[in-house]
Amino acid sequence: MIGVHSPEFSHEKVVENVQAACERLGVTWPVAIDNDFATWNAFGNHYWPAIYLIDKSGNIRYYKIGEGGYERTEEIIKALLTETLS
Repeated sequence: MIGVHSPEFSHEKVVENVQAACERLGVTWPVAIDNDFATWNAFGNHYWPAIYLIDKSGNIRYYKIGEGGYERTEEIIKALLTETLS
C-alpha cells in the first residue's frame, strides 16, 4: 500500500509538513509527494480525498470520493489482499 499526496494548499507542498502530518496521523505506509499532480492527472482525479484500490494485476477495483465509508474500504482491502494473481 502506498499513499499519494497531492497538495490542496501551498503549505502542503512542503515535504516536512507532510512528514509531520503523517507522523501525527499514524501513517506508517510510504507516501509519494505529487506536487506536480502527475499521478492526480494520470488518474483523471478531481477530488480530495479520493481512494483508489488497485488489485495485484493493476486494475482499479474500487474508487471512493470523499470522507467516510472506511469500514467498506477496509473490507475491500482485505478481500483484495486474499486474491491471487491470475
